[in-house]
Amino acid sequence: MLAALVFALLCIQSAHGQVTPLTLLHYGLNPSQTLTAPLVSPQSCPNGFEYNRNLGQCSDVNECSWPQPCQGEMLCVNRIGGYQCLSSDYYDRPYRRVSPAQPEPSYPEPSDRIPDTFARAPARAAEPSYPIVSNPALCTLGYALAADGTCNDIDECETNSHHCNPTQVCINTAGGYTCSCTEGYWLIAGQCQDIDECRYGYCEQLCANVAGSYSCSCNPGFLLNPDSRTCQDVNECDERPCGHGCLNTYGSFMCNCNEGYELASDGTTCIDLDECSFSEFLCQFRCVNTPGSFSCICPPGYYLYEDSRSCEDVNECDTGNNTCTTEQVCFNFQGGYTCLNPLQCQPPYIAVSDNQCMCSAENPACRDLAFTILYRHMDLSSGRSVPVDIFQMQATTRYPGAFYIFQIKSGNSGREFYMRQTSNVSATLVLMRPIKGPQVLVLDLEMVTVNNVINFRGSSIIRLTIYVSEHPF
Repeated sequence: MLAALVFALLCIQSAHGQVTPLTLLHYGLNPSQTLTAPLVSPQSCPNGFEYNRNLGQCSDVNECSWPQPCQGEMLCVNRIGGYQCLSSDYYDRPYRRVSPAQPEPSYPEPSDRIPDTFARAPARAAEPSYPIVSNPALCTLGYALAADGTCNDIDECETNSHHCNPTQVCINTAGGYTCSCTEGYWLIAGQCQDIDECRYGYCEQLCANVAGSYSCSCNPGFLLNPDSRTCQDVNECDERPCGHGCLNTYGSFMCNCNEGYELASDGTTCIDLDECSFSEFLCQFRCVNTPGSFSCICPPGYYLYEDSRSCEDVNECDTGNNTCTTEQVCFNFQGGYTCLNPLQCQPPYIAVSDNQCMCSAENPACRDLAFTILYRHMDLSSGRSVPVDIFQMQATTRYPGAFYIFQIKSGNSGREFYMRQTSNVSATLVLMRPIKGPQVLVLDLEMVTVNNVINFRGSSIIRLTIYVSEHPF
């Protein structure tokens, strides 16, 4: 009879009268045995636990991971320190109270004749000498019998009867519970460890891992999008950070300046560019810097040419912008002009034209003097490159048997000039050394005529006045 009681505790009768195995419960700990402290050696771990070298303590063994821990088609449910085998259709069957089968009552047929006298009842059987045990309702592990006779699930998480690690979260399930980790953690060797989301590229640019979560940020020049993960470029030019022009780039910006300006060291403001400091040849005379540009100016007596850099002489004699009288002759030279007075010949010379004086051969005072003096004028730029031919003279009258000698009679004290005879009747004045102005030079260029046939020797002079300008243009 005791064996029948034990079997009733482990089995429940099915609806078809068959006895179906309900659960097979396996735990490594006795009800009175508890695990109070982490174990320090593999030999000290109880059944259902194994030594974890990483944690330095005993961890639960998942027996359900073994090959076929339960027989047949029974389901394996891991428990702390053991495991449980359940019937495959256990969770699909509704709970029904099982009561002992009652015999069906029998009634006499109406046609049977009822005797007038009652038959004596049979003798009553003797009461059994052992206690009769009723068949109470059974609840599986993880359920508790309620007052109404139903089995209610035990919330191990609420009653704190679970065995989850302090780092884990208890989740109640039907007939049991599950140990899990909160979002941002994962279970490693029985412990909930933080997930480093930054290792998996959760953020587009900058990522900072925090316990159970992460935080994204962007590099300078970018703004975090509403998805809190990706970044978008900031158009810094909308805030007008540049003094002149702004060019937006990916993650930054660039400033540029208008023509005639250069970018300052701060990279945003523009400062005027001094073009005049680049080269002394930018302007022919003088360069004047202006905001964002420059201009060339010329000295008095010159005007700025069409190229806005070169200087051209102003011919005051042609424009009438001079102070010469009607008796005087206006002579223009580079950068200025002069008023020439009417020719006055010094005795014994007499004027034969407006620019020539002659000394008559019949006049005894003219015996050792030049026969004629011709007055000529020319201008010369200061510092002109040398050597250069600047003036030519030749004989206008030729005599048979005569030859001519050309020479500089006076005015060449610095030896800047010399006469180069180009034919028997002509010669050229050559500038050999550059001359700085402003200054006025007067050269007497002599042509000596020699005729041995008639034993004649005479000379003529060109008095050349050279106006050297102040500037080399």
